[in-house]
Amino acid sequence: MILTYRIRDIVPYINWIYFFHAWGFQPRFAGIANIHGCDSCRAMWLASFPESERSKAAEAMQLHKEACRMLERFDEEGYTARSLFRLCRANSDGDNIIIEDILFPLLRQQTPHADGSPYLCLSDFIRPLSSGIADTIGLFASTTGQDAETHFSQDPYQHLLAQTLADRLAEAATEKMHEYVRKYAWGYAPDESLSMDELLAEKFQGIRPAVGYPSLPDQSVCFLLDKLLQMEQIGITLTENGAMHPHASVCGLMLSHPEACYFSVGTIDQEQLADYAQRRGIPINEMRKYLSTRHL
Repeated sequence: MILTYRIRDIVPYINWIYFFHAWGFQPRFAGIANIHGCDSCRAMWLASFPESERSKAAEAMQLHKEACRMLERFDEEGYTARSLFRLCRANSDGDNIIIEDILFPLLRQQTPHADGSPYLCLSDFIRPLSSGIADTIGLFASTTGQDAETHFSQDPYQHLLAQTLADRLAEAATEKMHEYVRKYAWGYAPDESLSMDELLAEKFQGIRPAVGYPSLPDQSVCFLLDKLLQMEQIGITLTENGAMHPHASVCGLMLSHPEACYFSVGTIDQEQLADYAQRRGIPINEMRKYLSTRHL
């Protein structure tokens, strides 16, 4: 299913912490996004910082003001964000998920935990094939499109601002789409009633690991998702290395298990790399280029 969102409809779903992080600001400065726009409220927010941090807070305030102006312009010019999702039957088989008869290999943690907790793999949160009962998994992709991403190409500052906002809008569209999936399309959480702060803090049931997340670090997974989703339907294409174009795009999995949680695969050894490459059907040397050096 494809969902198309106007910019004004997804702005409330923007996680400003990540926007400000991209500009080198610590999370506390993202609080400006929650402040009423009047001069009095902005002055009180600025005064809440130690004197040594007020110039930085003033920079954050101005950046947010310019970002909001650009978002309004995006909306006026009719830019949109699009999300594509599909709910599929699935079962786990060891460290693999079988999605609609397509093998989807995954990686499992190998680094011991201080508390002795188990080594996790995303397949742990899908009903095993041996149960004889099919489970469900969600697949998704979202993009802001190339127009917003290439806006103001002649002005380096405005261009960078447009790019970072396009990234946040793709994530915001995904957030709104996932809310719809949980409550209606999949319907496993029909009574969910979260504030925007709770939603952005991921207080909902289930997880939504995207490609590149610590639990899903293999960039080549994009090819598997594209095979199942046909992401060109919303204008996403893949490079030979599995990178998405437009850049302001994201794709991944949606899991509903109540105990599903985010984790980092961490470093894997050569034996697991060889096993994973074999399951993926990719030569080991080629497999290396899809994994960050922090995992090898």
